[in-house]
Amino acid sequence: MKRKIHSGIALLLSVSLLCACAADTSTQKQPQEKEADAEESREEEPSAGKENGQEAEKQEQEPEIAFPVGEGQRPQMIDWGRMTDVTVTPNVTPYEIAADLSNVENLEQFYFEDPMKEKLAENGFVVFGSAGWEFYEIYETNRYGQIPNFVTVDSLMHTYHLYFSYLLKGIEKKQLSDALRQLSERMMTDSMEQYEQLKGSEWENAAKRNVAFFTVGASLLDDTVVPADYAADMVREELAKIEKGGGIAGSAITGDEEDYSQYAPRGYYKGDSALEQYFKAMMWYGRIHFKQEEEEMDRSALLMTMALTEDAQAYALWESIYAVTSFFAGASDDLGVCEYAEAAREVYGEDLALDKLNAEQDAFARFHELTGTLPAPQINSIPIFDGEDNVIRGFRFMGQRFSIDASVMQKLLYSQVRENSTGGIRMLPDVLDIPAALGSETALEILQEAGETEYAGYMENMEALRTQLAGENTSLWSASLYACWLNTLRPLLLEKGEGYPVFMQGEAWARKDLECFAGSFTELKHDTVLYSKQVMAEMGGGYDEEIDDRGYVEPEPLVYARFAVLADQTAQGLKRYGMLEAADEENLLRLSQMAGQLQTISEKELREEALTDEEYEFIRAYGGNLEHFWYETIRDTADEGGAVPAPAALVVDIATDPNGSVLEIATGNPSRIYVVVKVDGKVKVAAGSVYMFYQFLWPLEDRLTDNKWHQMLGIEPDETGEYHYDLEILQPAWTESYRYQYEWD
Repeated sequence: MKRKIHSGIALLLSVSLLCACAADTSTQKQPQEKEADAEESREEEPSAGKENGQEAEKQEQEPEIAFPVGEGQRPQMIDWGRMTDVTVTPNVTPYEIAADLSNVENLEQFYFEDPMKEKLAENGFVVFGSAGWEFYEIYETNRYGQIPNFVTVDSLMHTYHLYFSYLLKGIEKKQLSDALRQLSERMMTDSMEQYEQLKGSEWENAAKRNVAFFTVGASLLDDTVVPADYAADMVREELAKIEKGGGIAGSAITGDEEDYSQYAPRGYYKGDSALEQYFKAMMWYGRIHFKQEEEEMDRSALLMTMALTEDAQAYALWESIYAVTSFFAGASDDLGVCEYAEAAREVYGEDLALDKLNAEQDAFARFHELTGTLPAPQINSIPIFDGEDNVIRGFRFMGQRFSIDASVMQKLLYSQVRENSTGGIRMLPDVLDIPAALGSETALEILQEAGETEYAGYMENMEALRTQLAGENTSLWSASLYACWLNTLRPLLLEKGEGYPVFMQGEAWARKDLECFAGSFTELKHDTVLYSKQVMAEMGGGYDEEIDDRGYVEPEPLVYARFAVLADQTAQGLKRYGMLEAADEENLLRLSQMAGQLQTISEKELREEALTDEEYEFIRAYGGNLEHFWYETIRDTADEGGAVPAPAALVVDIATDPNGSVLEIATGNPSRIYVVVKVDGKVKVAAGSVYMFYQFLWPLEDRLTDNKWHQMLGIEPDETGEYHYDLEILQPAWTESYRYQYEWD
């Protein structure tokens, strides 16, 4: 017996652009001020490719991506307008690396075993061991040891992850959690009033179902909530299943199967009681699905839509939560209040009241027929049985969010791809599916070597995805901070050929770039685990002498240019929502300026232009800058003894096989990278920090938390206070060409 899944997209930024019903609901008991606010927001918001005729023409020529939900062009959430393409022709003169490294000027600063020397000579770099608990540490060590720094994309992307999660966590804890509690209470009360008016009619069961639905949500946020007698049994059953979190079971609310293991708090939510409550409630509102094809579920969805749009305060709360979370993680591709409100107005008119439901009984049949024509999602996140229709239209109160990567993975799983030659079915993706779909030949070759491409239909779907994603679709990549983060990583996948430094030209560096992509992608999924929809397959010390320690920046100017825009837009967007403190705005500006400096330096390196003393000093002091951002994001989490968490190592599940397993991706402590670079004509070794990436299967009922992962890595003690390092999970085999391990590792 097998199961399957889907998802789509509707991207919006300001309150006025949030969804189709946002502007219209001002006529449905919305405050009059809402019209003025919406107009002001529209004036401030950049248009989606309509600033001039050329931009409009450019977007019309972009390849059509089969991702959006709804009609019309997706509004831009991020303004990429100020960023021009980085056009640098790399022109680094080739330099030799002697087989015995005899021409490396500062070799005596390091102790390299013979196998490490061999990899340095062959690849121009080697990755080894641990660089400490955090990415900044090796750079500070280098500074005091007068060792040249090698500034990595990894270290910069990790720093953005720290700030992204810090900001989102603060907003959730200080603002969204209370807003969700108020919204749940109002919707529970409004649904109870609907039930009282509809008792004895054919709408009674739908109204009771909604009372139970919102009572569960309210109870997850406040355990003192007392359910109405007529809904108490459903509420208690759902709460018990959520608390147990055992796996897939039938829902008392919808009658469909639900994966209750998803409600186990993880990521940064674990360990904070307020955030754990928020996690469970948002997961509930994001996952519970009211199937359109079932009339009873569609009745519930209509009543829910009426209750929300008729209650101005409830709607304002819903909209404020959805807007800011969409800015971070993207919009939902599920049908929701926006689409259902528009359908209801078309059938019932502007004045939609409960008494109309019984008086105009034929109208619901028209409404139900109309909702059946609305776009279906693309990412399946609920268990369904093999052979069922894989297009599952339905309503979610605050659906989990569409992401490009999840849509890619969905199209490369069973039953979008069929059996391989041995009859095996692809129930879980590989993280390399994403960079392969984004154009990485190296990722595709690794997948081919592993036999992942042998499933019937895999390569056809992969080629279609690559064609669709090949263009610079501005609206797609500017949909949210999530999308912009992913877009910032894309230049890593470009082939580095002639004119680049010798260490970047080989296959080993291309694989190292894949580990950087995968490591940063792990942090992205970790930070958005609550919001991003998850795919599911169908079931089935110093020196006395002065040493030349001038360092080097990994020359990825386009990454740094996009990063600068990402940091700027993070600040501008949150400031527009009134959710950014002055100190955080200053830090994000500082991050953007750092990226700008790295872009300038890397462009000079690729043109072999001399750096200034100030630029070399910036590289030398890089660790101190990173440490500043690290401290800013963790200072409030230190315990009474001054101990701080180790945020570098983390784990997140990204896909589910309903037969009993999940795909976990994780990072460990950062690794050290040693690179043979040429600085001012001298060949030398520079050192920096890079991601350590893992990918593995794990039991569905035991989705890993960061704490458990830290125990497995020996970073934190177990429940008895003992430290263990019994990790049998190895890094992917494709990292072996450039990594070195002691025999006892």
